[in-house]
Amino acid sequence: MIQFPDISPIALEIGPLPVRWYGLAYLVGIALGWYLLTRRATRAAGAEWHSDAVADLVFYAAMGAVLGGRVGYVLFYDLASYLKNPADMLAVWRGGMSFHGGVLGFVTGMLWFARRTGRGFFVCCDFLVPVVPIGIGLGRIANFINQELWGAPTLLPWGVVFTNPAAGGVPRHPSQLYEAVLEGLVLFLVLAWVRRQGSRAGVVSASFLVAYAVFRIAVEFVREPDPQLGYLWGGWLTMGQVLCLPMIAVGLGIFIWSRGAVVPPADRN
Repeated sequence: MIQFPDISPIALEIGPLPVRWYGLAYLVGIALGWYLLTRRATRAAGAEWHSDAVADLVFYAAMGAVLGGRVGYVLFYDLASYLKNPADMLAVWRGGMSFHGGVLGFVTGMLWFARRTGRGFFVCCDFLVPVVPIGIGLGRIANFINQELWGAPTLLPWGVVFTNPAAGGVPRHPSQLYEAVLEGLVLFLVLAWVRRQGSRAGVVSASFLVAYAVFRIAVEFVREPDPQLGYLWGGWLTMGQVLCLPMIAVGLGIFIWSRGAVVPPADRN
């Protein structure tokens, strides 16, 4: 087993303001994604994307994902508690973000941006989605540092003994790191490959939905469920797994719908 390293959840302090690793992961993920998208737009001669459009796209996506992530957590994971204390819905510094709510917020932001700029919805999504795993992977590493969302007890040699008393002092699967690898690194490579194939419009987005959902469902079999919810559907599925099922259905639906639509060659760079 491995003892959890002595890492503070606070990355640095600016005067009285603590900067936590989780918030820093969001900022770095957005910045790296923005940089890669701008670089791709610059290299794609004759493409419709330019630096100002990329900046606006990232802004709409980030705002939608963050707001949707918070609203999704309130609705999907702890609604009863927040109804008793509505003011806590604004206490984002205490944590509580839902990836699936973030997806819905992201889609809303993309619809708004696409309508505002006259671009196709899947043109926007397929362009941006390949860099999303960067933020997801960094966020999972921040989950590990924060000692949250840990895995089930294990006797495997890489089991981690978290110092958080709620973890029980027993070796546990470092499920946050499993997700960082699968939902971050592996998903990034998969989407990069799909995009370079010159796939039909919507296929990159559909690949993201299906691959992420499969990875998340797999890891959650060795991850502790949220304590306020426990297991659902007969005691073997988590809320995260249940919410991934519509992602797979929608992704497969997009694959079917996308037949005949082709991505412009300029977007393959």
